[in-house]
Amino acid sequence: MSYDDRTLECVECGAPFTFTASEQEFFASKGFTNDPKRCPACRSSRRSGRMGDGGYRERRQMYSAVCAECGNEALIPFEPRDGRPVYCSECFAKQRRYAST
Repeated sequence: MSYDDRTLECVECGAPFTFTASEQEFFASKGFTNDPKRCPACRSSRRSGRMGDGGYRERRQMYSAVCAECGNEALIPFEPRDGRPVYCSECFAKQRRYAST
């Protein structure tokens, strides 16, 4: 199949960008059926925002708590509630191992 360069409009910034024939061929080889909606600059910006800290979402707020097992400080991604034990990463892993046996 033969492809021709096409000009598309970015949904994020509104700028025109070229969807080259080689990009179209690549998209088709991967089985993608939709055209890209964002220009290369907006795609790159969006990608770096997702992957900024090694994850796909924004950095989560971390809360400090005392581990119920060893007494060391534990940083956890949720607000601790009274009466519920909180474990550091190491003790949590131990708890999971004991629970699975």
